[in-house]
Amino acid sequence: MAIDTTTSAPTPTTPPLGTPRSPRMSTRDKLVLFVLCAAQFMVALDFSVLNVALPVLGADLGMSQSALQWAVTAFALPSGGFLLLFGRIGDLYGRRKLFLTGLALFAAASVLATFAWDPASFLAGRALQGLGAAVIVPTGMSLLTTTFAEGPARDRALGISGTLMSLGFTIGVVAGGVLTDALGWRSTMGLLAVFALVVLPLAPALLPESRTPIRPHLDVPGAITVTGGLLSLIYALTTAADDGFARADVIATLIAGLALLAAFAVVESRTESPLVSLPMLRRRTVAWGNLGGLVTFSMMSTVVFVLTLYLQEVLGLSAWETGLVFGVQGVMSVIAGSLTPRFISRLGARRILVLSLAGQGAFGAALLFLNAQSWSVWLVTAALSLASMFHLGAIISYGLTVTSGVPDEEQGLATGLVTSTQQVGITIGIPLLGVLATTSGDLLSGTRTVLALDAAIVLAAAALIAVGLRTGRTAGSRDSD
Repeated sequence: MAIDTTTSAPTPTTPPLGTPRSPRMSTRDKLVLFVLCAAQFMVALDFSVLNVALPVLGADLGMSQSALQWAVTAFALPSGGFLLLFGRIGDLYGRRKLFLTGLALFAAASVLATFAWDPASFLAGRALQGLGAAVIVPTGMSLLTTTFAEGPARDRALGISGTLMSLGFTIGVVAGGVLTDALGWRSTMGLLAVFALVVLPLAPALLPESRTPIRPHLDVPGAITVTGGLLSLIYALTTAADDGFARADVIATLIAGLALLAAFAVVESRTESPLVSLPMLRRRTVAWGNLGGLVTFSMMSTVVFVLTLYLQEVLGLSAWETGLVFGVQGVMSVIAGSLTPRFISRLGARRILVLSLAGQGAFGAALLFLNAQSWSVWLVTAALSLASMFHLGAIISYGLTVTSGVPDEEQGLATGLVTSTQQVGITIGIPLLGVLATTSGDLLSGTRTVLALDAAIVLAAAALIAVGLRTGRTAGSRDSD
């Protein structure tokens, strides 16, 4: 049954300035955080580690150029499409149990992809990896938010988790090239299998079981419509990235996806035990916070994509030199992850979300001054690194904004929305904007066009979210709904 969210706001839990800091994490808390963050890092790594290896992979397995997109799509479809469903199943039947199942499935799928003998076996491994990721991400986030109480402890935990997720995506770009050159494309999948097999034995003894105290019936019609809608949209957008929006199957699945999501909204308004609580979606923090997450993930993934092409194709950098640029970005992201919770404790997650989006957009706009001269690499390194610091701030603060004040029994719903936003954001950014760079006759001109649109969208979102969350109304206090 949906919970009424119009009651008075919870009492702020962050102490005012000048009070003693919260107690340090215990050794067990640190081990729990390690397990959960390692799993999230592993999934983020999977999103990018294979990209550089695709041409070598295709030649080895006999996959055509047009078929290579399925190496990415086969993972993206289930990982984005089943998130909400598995988040809710974890709420009802046990998050720990489902998390362990997802880890085991991901490990087995990674082994299958590593030793794939033909395209079919490889794509099956990728699809099963995506399914495992769809289990791991929402249940892992729910375990994190229910293990660490709202306030400084959760802020710190989400800060570390957000940093590692962003770092995983960046490291994947670098590691994919290095591993493929040194050991072959199979090593990229083997790395994921090693991660899963390290985390899996530690998890059972460390993670507490967590589920809602009351088990309502699973919303099957809602599960079918939202999963079908997300699958259709992700297929349409990822296919359009390579072949454009004119293909009949892209148009059909795009329309089907929108129709199914509209049907999902109708179903949720009428069912007794909804998969997504509509009153939750009417929370300002949930609606505007998720918009911030969608924008920061989609736009930064687009920037990373077009700059990877620009550095190598326009400036002529090698894969190793390009990796160094993104390595600086990764270091700055780690620094931002350690600093952001401190700023959140002083200014609140809502204000940090708005300020972070504004910073990401501003430094993204600075990239418009790049050109074909060699000094542009320094501009890219500085502007991208600073934009990434603000991007990390947006990741951490939007997750806190969405989950703050949500009862434990609905944390799976809230974190399911958070993680769906992450996965959909990473998936749609490149098809929507990145394709403008790849289809442009002049890559430099196309890159500038993408960066201009990217910065404009992020800055506009910052302004809209500032108004929607009314961040100036209670200056100096901790966020509440």
